Amino acid sequence: MKRLLLIALLGSAFPALADRLPLPANAPASFTTECSSCHIAYQPALLQAADWRKLMAGLGDHFGSDATVDEKTGQEIGTFLERHAGSASRPGSAGNPPRITQTARFIRKHDEIPAKYWRDPRVKSAANCEACHPDAAKGSYSEHDISIRELRE
Repeated sequence: MKRLLLIALLGSAFPALADRLPLPANAPASFTTECSSCHIAYQPALLQAADWRKLMAGLGDHFGSDATVDEKTGQEIGTFLERHAGSASRPGSAGNPPRITQTARFIRKHDEIPAKYWRDPRVKSAANCEACHPDAAKGSYSEHDISIRELRE
């Protein structure tokens, strides 16, 4: 009986664990400083290594902004991102440059979100994870923690 209870408890925890992507403890200070100056420092597991390489190679035009860093900093951040990138078994992003919002996982998790939420000025963009996931910077993307309030028409 105790074994069945333990199995049931563990089984119910897996969905919550699947929505936890904590930032690796060895994140270099440059990653946190540089990458969170305009948005959250996205968890490396959100993209594959090849996607992070493309992204780091195109920092001069980083989604319309110049996000260039010096060579040493770029190497440090790039190495960290690639070392902790998502697995090759997970589909990468369809875009060039790669976009987290175009990954199969993102699309699957957000396919039921009405378009009006993406247009809301408090959200602004699908890339603004913290608009709905207040603990996204800590790697918590659980649907139980989402804070979307019904919009007034």
